[in-house]
Amino acid sequence: MATITGNNIQDMVSHWLKTPVNGYLGSDYGQDIKALLQNPLSSGEPEAVLQKLRVDVPVLQSIPDGSVNLYSVQTPPDRLDLVIEVAGQGIQVPGL
Repeated sequence: MATITGNNIQDMVSHWLKTPVNGYLGSDYGQDIKALLQNPLSSGEPEAVLQKLRVDVPVLQSIPDGSVNLYSVQTPPDRLDLVIEVAGQGIQVPGL
């Protein structure tokens, strides 16, 4: 029996991040991270992105709540990078 490793999960999340919504015909698999831009944190959008990630990548449903997080990192002089953390491993959101 094959075992899913942390590296496999990171690869799955990285693939999801690189796939636009409706990138596969007939499926809403993928993300629209740019929808987070220019929205207040209280809008609930970040939580909706994480919920969609859990639906699109079902293996994430087996890890405890609070193990998948979205946060930002300030990069000088005026850049804000987004990172999705899965079980303590950070995955940078590409292309923002």
